[in-house]
Amino acid sequence: MAAPAPRRLAGRIGRQLADPLVALLLAAAVVTTVLGDVPDTAVIVLVVTINTLIGVLQEIRADAAIAALDRLAAPTARVVRDGRDVVLPAAELVRGDLVRLEAGDVVPADLRLVEAERAAFDESALTGESVPVHRSAGQDAGSGTVLTTGRATGTVTRTGAASSLGRIAALVSRTKPAPTPLQRRIAGLGRVLGLTAIAVSGVVFAIGVLAGEPLIRMAITAVSLVVAAVPESLPAVVTLALALGARRMARTKAIPRRLHAVETLGSVTVIASDKTGTLTQNRMSVQQAVTADGARYTVAGTGYAPEGEIRPTGGDRDGLRRLAHAGLLCNDAELIPPGGERTEWTAAGDPMEAALVAFAARCGLETSACRAASPRVAEQPFDQATRRMTTVHRLSDGTYLVVRKGAPESVLEPVTDADLLSAAAELAEGGLRVLAVATAVTAEQPDPSDPPRLRAAGLVGVGDPLRPSARATAAAFEASGVRLLMITGDHPATAAAIGTQLGILEPGDRVVVGDAGPPSSDDLEHARVFARTQPEQKLDIIAGLQRRGEVVAMTGDGVNDSPGLKRADIGVAMGSGTEVARQAAELVLVDDNLGTVADAIGEGRRIYDNIRRFLRYALSGGIAELLVMLAGPLLGMPVALLPGQLLWVNLLTHGIPGVAMGAEPAERGVLRRKPRSPQESVLGDGLLASVLAGGFCLATVVLAAGVTAGRMGLPWQSVMFVVLGLAQLGVALAVRVKPAPGTPRNWSLLAAVAVSGILQVAGVLLPTLRTLLGTEALSLPVLLACAAVAVVPGLALRVVHGLLAGLSARRART
Repeated sequence: MAAPAPRRLAGRIGRQLADPLVALLLAAAVVTTVLGDVPDTAVIVLVVTINTLIGVLQEIRADAAIAALDRLAAPTARVVRDGRDVVLPAAELVRGDLVRLEAGDVVPADLRLVEAERAAFDESALTGESVPVHRSAGQDAGSGTVLTTGRATGTVTRTGAASSLGRIAALVSRTKPAPTPLQRRIAGLGRVLGLTAIAVSGVVFAIGVLAGEPLIRMAITAVSLVVAAVPESLPAVVTLALALGARRMARTKAIPRRLHAVETLGSVTVIASDKTGTLTQNRMSVQQAVTADGARYTVAGTGYAPEGEIRPTGGDRDGLRRLAHAGLLCNDAELIPPGGERTEWTAAGDPMEAALVAFAARCGLETSACRAASPRVAEQPFDQATRRMTTVHRLSDGTYLVVRKGAPESVLEPVTDADLLSAAAELAEGGLRVLAVATAVTAEQPDPSDPPRLRAAGLVGVGDPLRPSARATAAAFEASGVRLLMITGDHPATAAAIGTQLGILEPGDRVVVGDAGPPSSDDLEHARVFARTQPEQKLDIIAGLQRRGEVVAMTGDGVNDSPGLKRADIGVAMGSGTEVARQAAELVLVDDNLGTVADAIGEGRRIYDNIRRFLRYALSGGIAELLVMLAGPLLGMPVALLPGQLLWVNLLTHGIPGVAMGAEPAERGVLRRKPRSPQESVLGDGLLASVLAGGFCLATVVLAAGVTAGRMGLPWQSVMFVVLGLAQLGVALAVRVKPAPGTPRNWSLLAAVAVSGILQVAGVLLPTLRTLLGTEALSLPVLLACAAVAVVPGLALRVVHGLLAGLSARRART
């Protein structure tokens, strides 16, 4: 796909200067230049330059973080090179490469099909046609289409921008991505704050003019007050926090494909998880086998290694070998021996089918020899609706072997195979996933969709142990207020056994069975385990939960999971799953470990907390500046602070410290509190009251310092300037997180506050800055007194926050 053209530096600077608040400042600079007001002009130009520089750097960092995520989440392709199958990023394909496709793969480039077995492609990405189109060898498959059924191989003919999807992508490569829901709420908040600041500034302007202040000076003061009171860096801080948070998630093996996933994760209330590979290790192995005559065998062996012992040993094992041979033929998986960076046997293909290949090897069968002696001539690929797969093989004597494998109730006959069905139920109750195999030999090649009557060959019980961390992960979700559901296509007894091992199913709890119809309202509220669930039933479960007000994250890895991944509030795809699932999801788990989602939820909550923390800090300062300028004339101060002084305070408080605040670590117990409601305002849960109280406290301290300084004959305006800047920086320290033991502090915030504090004091110490800002020199004792007074708002905020936290903790315990 054609990559969007990189943003040019000139364009980035232009976007920063086009901001309405910056445009107001530039207009004010023109006015001051015409009037010959060199100090105010210099201050305005300095503020615009530094703000623009910070904004451009934030944008570059955010774009770099998003680009890194795009590279991590880029699609891959299975390619034959040097006679071996390798997995490469799709961007590295070249013309002539031979690409292998399995059901669920996205076509990575334009292909000329060399082989196509019942291959049907979803071409809606190119044509809008929703009905899959069947393709045969010799025909073309366009990039971006999806192989929905069957298998195919094809030679690459066109890549990148020259491919079918690339040409379409080139037309929309300049489309600006839509803002996330949080960014839209922040933008709306910014508009409200801007209008409020303009109204208050208008009042300040009128009061100053009526008091006899110069008209132009008051106009510039009003403009400066609007700019200083509104945290114009807020959208950039939010975007940067989301992008860098997404990169931190990626380091923990959770790759967000869309920024809104980062913020939505913090409010997830239900996780609908599949079982295989997510809660379990996805290292399947046949542990039990039952032949058609009822003989039972225990199979030892780990993973996909072909070695292992089968008990009982000795005796007539022809039935066992026939069962293993049939399972090997009705199979598309391959075992890959150790080599290179691989230290153990791995599987290419479906893990359950790979378990059957390893089982056959443990029975003494050689894979390539068996398949070469009985080549496949026809097949009906696995169908989720029927839960079975059928293949036809030509034998050496000219007859044909039909093999069918799948769920016992889809393969066996209820009357003639009653004993095997009972054995299947017994194996399922032990937590094993059970497959039945049936065969028939015919003189003529049959249609695999309508074969002659098949006879049971036996059962295999496939075990997939829980991940060592699965039970702890389930407990962590429970502690964080997130309800874990297991939704699987397994037999109800298997699902119940795994749910019990996981700790989410208690004795007497009901397992909801998809075959019994749609889940009831009571099921959605209380049930934890759903078995025999079809893809459309997963959609019903998700939709039902969402109607109840739940925020749902769903995990999946197959083609059949993609509708549910799209329907959920957060789709979570397994890194080892199909490309279709990864493209449909907002979050990709590289390590296939559900525990990673718990870490990602904690990261999402941390990011949202830090955005609210910045709002508490920045809005408190903005409100304080408005109140100081509004109340100053009532206390005998026609212009409490000059335009340059307002802009200087704004530059030092909203610039570097605001960005550094986004790197604060997570609060203690971030995963032990209930999820926030997605309908909750970003200023909700007491934040607005805290902002108003903080702004009032700041303004009171600044005005009191100014009045006291005036009565003592000190330069009151310079005192107010110093106290306002230092007090806002004190609030930044007060809203810091108290990290959990072992978590490093955010030293960048401390450094940013220290640098800003030094520059604030320099505004009354350095002659050049005094000239630019219109301040007067202050003695060391006065500066120390200013610093002591400036500590008060931060201390008050810290004390109140501690009291509220204590009350909240006591309410939680009771």
